Amino acid sequence: MIKVLFVCLGNICRSPLAEAIFNQKIKLLGLEGKFKSDSAGTSDYHIGELPDERTLRCAQRNGLKIDHRGRQVNRTDFREFDYIIAMDDNNLRNLNNLKARYNFPTKEIHLMRDFVSDWQGLPVPDPYYGGEEGFDEIYQILEESIEGFLEQVKVTHQLYA
Repeated sequence: MIKVLFVCLGNICRSPLAEAIFNQKIKLLGLEGKFKSDSAGTSDYHIGELPDERTLRCAQRNGLKIDHRGRQVNRTDFREFDYIIAMDDNNLRNLNNLKARYNFPTKEIHLMRDFVSDWQGLPVPDPYYGGEEGFDEIYQILEESIEGFLEQVKVTHQLYA
């Protein structure tokens, strides 16, 4: 089983939406039994909280189900997950610092938009301080980035539905 962890700052906007998009895509591909996914935040701001209401509305508009409570990245995540995917440079830096502290020197951490060639190195913007349109924007970014990620993973792991 291939395990994927999506990570943002508070685990109430970008990462739970990414997890929901990912789960929908693997279901549509008939690959549910091949993957396990989760999401987490690098901060402890929203532990135990439901995703932001705007995240939930965006998910609902796009036919996604989100059943998640905010949690913080921990040591076990570096051992358990095959792919850890950060939403932006700050979270990538935080994850790399945790990786060093937890002594997982070979664990590779990816940036979400690096799976689309024209977007490499770009962040998934944090919509938290904006309006509803920011959540629709990140939905589109995540949709395309996850599509690229899945294409790469299917080739790497020789997965076929």
